[in-house]
Amino acid sequence: MTEERRRGGGGDEEDGEGGGPGLVYMPFVLMEELLDKLRLLGYDKEFARKMNLKPISRHYFALQTNPGEQFYMFTSLAAWLLRKAGRQFEQPQEYDDPNATISSILDEVRKYGHAIDFPPSKLKQGWGEHAIYVLDRLSDEALRSVNFSWNRPQYPEEEMDEEHVVEDDSELTLNEIEKSMAIGSSDVEDADDDEPMMDLEGMKRLNQGKPFESSKPEEILESTTDAADWRLEVERVMPQLKVTIRTDNKDWRVHLEQMHQHHTGIESSLTESQVHLDKLQSEVSRTLEKISSREKYINSQLEGLLGAFRQAQDALAETREKYRQASGGVTQRSRTLAEITEELEKVKQEMDERGSSMTDGAPLVRIKQAIQQLKKESTQMDVRSGVVEHILLQAKLKDKTLQNKQVHSGGGTDGFII
Repeated sequence: MTEERRRGGGGDEEDGEGGGPGLVYMPFVLMEELLDKLRLLGYDKEFARKMNLKPISRHYFALQTNPGEQFYMFTSLAAWLLRKAGRQFEQPQEYDDPNATISSILDEVRKYGHAIDFPPSKLKQGWGEHAIYVLDRLSDEALRSVNFSWNRPQYPEEEMDEEHVVEDDSELTLNEIEKSMAIGSSDVEDADDDEPMMDLEGMKRLNQGKPFESSKPEEILESTTDAADWRLEVERVMPQLKVTIRTDNKDWRVHLEQMHQHHTGIESSLTESQVHLDKLQSEVSRTLEKISSREKYINSQLEGLLGAFRQAQDALAETREKYRQASGGVTQRSRTLAEITEELEKVKQEMDERGSSMTDGAPLVRIKQAIQQLKKESTQMDVRSGVVEHILLQAKLKDKTLQNKQVHSGGGTDGFII
């Protein structure tokens, strides 16, 4: 499986080219594999307990729950895996710049030789196939750093049941009966507990206890047993010699017999249902013919009415079109009337305001108040100008007095300064 397919890419899932509907669930499979790798690295004790974090679930990064919490968990796990792989990487803080954190993590992933063919913004959400891909690659590098190796799985051996199949009752010998009896009573079914069972093992030991005579008999052995007694004895013992072998559902003979039985049942059912289907087909055909003939008759009888109905429909369509055009003109005129009415209301409002202002004495009062204010201000300006003139006069007098003093102190016109 290529890395692109492991991230859910490599083809259109809808048209079936290069992918399939199963790729939608690939992030869940990869997340379970990632969780197994994290457990092998001991993230429960070394990461979750030390940072006081809750252990993640097996579909934590495959589904969106809390983007902020998932992004913090993603960056923290990536930093821990990088340190586990032997890199010097600081633990990201909650208020760090996410773009800088993602860039530094992707730089470390690229140093290991893994291709990053998706924009870094895909990791800002903190979940999804891209986040799982980055953590999976880092977990592989961490496992490689701790010299972890995957062993081949050891499958338990399945114990096969011993099969004892007897094809013909006539071929069942005494040795086979003894072997079947020696296996255990679990293979013998339909045997009544009340009936006596023939002890073959005891008979075998009894025969082994007799001395074995290797010499030839002195005379020909002749049977002295009555044939009728022998047949009675055989009929008495025969039910006890019946051995029922347990049937195995895996045997192909059982399936073949079932196939023959089902085939026979299908053929018999098909023969019976074929007659009913033929009758049903003939009835349906006759009914369809009757319906078509009645339809033709009705069409021929109602042809004139149908023509009149079509003409009425055309007239109705023309009338609706005229009504639509007329209603459109009415709508336009109604809009124009509304605009004119609005302008008229504005003119009326202006006229009312002007009429009220003409009869109202408030503007005259405001004018008088303004004239009084102007008079007051002009009086203040006169006072200020008089004060300024007085100050200038005093300044001129002081200057003249000073000049006179200088003239008298100089003793003549030589000290006079023009």
